[in-house]
Amino acid sequence: MGQAINTFRKRLADGDALVGTFLKTPSAIVAEVLSYSDLDVFCIDTEHAPFGRLQTDQCIAAFRAADRPSLVRIADDSPTEIRTALDSGATGILVPHVTSAEQAEAIVKAAHFGDGGRGYAGSTRAAGYTTRSMADHLADSRERTTVIVQIEDVAALEHVAQIASVDGVDAIFVGRVDLAVAMQKKVTDKNVIATVQDICVAGRSAGTAVGMFTPDHKEIPDWRDAGASLFLLGSDQSMILDGANALAQEIR
Repeated sequence: MGQAINTFRKRLADGDALVGTFLKTPSAIVAEVLSYSDLDVFCIDTEHAPFGRLQTDQCIAAFRAADRPSLVRIADDSPTEIRTALDSGATGILVPHVTSAEQAEAIVKAAHFGDGGRGYAGSTRAAGYTTRSMADHLADSRERTTVIVQIEDVAALEHVAQIASVDGVDAIFVGRVDLAVAMQKKVTDKNVIATVQDICVAGRSAGTAVGMFTPDHKEIPDWRDAGASLFLLGSDQSMILDGANALAQEIR
């Protein structure tokens, strides 16, 4: 692995401003194209896009070949989903709908090797297809595996501080759209904004990085001031549409 992948978790912990996007198209070619951009990280969205296991694996391979950190937003918090993403060589996982510290603890355990945790195989891409020693693979996984949990449910709001304090949770990520839907309000509603601000305070108070999606990029300086440092914005699909519409408007 290269420098960018190797240092991603540390940069996240250090509060570096990190900007990425979601990959919604199950194509290693699109992943390869995105890897030429200056974005810091890419999140393969298997929760909301039609990725099969092989397609996810191929997209991770494309990002790794270019030394580009990749996260997988997995479909659910099952150990199978976690193991599949990490065995394929993803830099980390983004786990949706986390509502308690107990759930976060189980996710961390499933993401790391050990008794009752992630099952070990030396034949995976993450292990160099048998070319790396067990000791090296265990050490690298322990140091670099990034676990991010998503806060997007009303049920999570009373437990954000405890979730953020779980050892091994590297960041909490605000799913603002789902949160607004759960609160039955618009994403720009003052109560939604205040709730996101409270989540930022809880995360930073716990010493845990905070990430988010925002529909308005002009808000980012304010969210930086609030303590957020990881921003996953837009997607390959929105970029294609934006580019196509900009071209049409320019010509017309």
